[in-house]
Amino acid sequence: MFSKEYWRSSASKLSSIHFIALMAAFIAMKIIVGNIYIPVAQNLRVGVNFVLVAVEASILGPAAGMVSAAITDLLGFALFPSGPFFAGYTLTAVCGSLIYALLFYRRRITVLRITIAKILNNYLVNVLLGSLWSAILYDKAFIVYAATSAIKNTVLLPFEIVLLVVVFNLLAPILVRRHLIEDPGKLPLHWK
Repeated sequence: MFSKEYWRSSASKLSSIHFIALMAAFIAMKIIVGNIYIPVAQNLRVGVNFVLVAVEASILGPAAGMVSAAITDLLGFALFPSGPFFAGYTLTAVCGSLIYALLFYRRRITVLRITIAKILNNYLVNVLLGSLWSAILYDKAFIVYAATSAIKNTVLLPFEIVLLVVVFNLLAPILVRRHLIEDPGKLPLHWK
């Protein structure tokens, strides 16, 4: 399932000019889209950057996707700093990309996989890690940040899943034709 070849395949994209150019385009888009959001609470935002992360991870895989996530976070902070720099947020970005890559890269993308990826990202990455970093940085109780983040992530979860399904339904034929992702089978994506 996750053999050495699987990881090598993703890592090899870091030495391909074609994939480096694609990664650079995704990094630029993620930085731009990442700065378009609705603030909800201290250090809590609603945005759609996760869509770009998911699509990129499905193409680049875990190794290249994690590198791209780290570069995006560091470059994004250098260009548009908002608050103090904290390496935990870079780790959060890397973990989010890793989850999408493990579920989408060289795999059939289904509604079930999209749902699992969003649940893991929303609760493990956004709620647990994000709240931990906020509690460390802003000196409030973890539970305060976790409760607010859990409500936000729970409310947004179904909308985010639907948005990812719509995006992959629209992009999958193009990405398959260009041999960037595995063929998801019959579209639109359905529960299986």
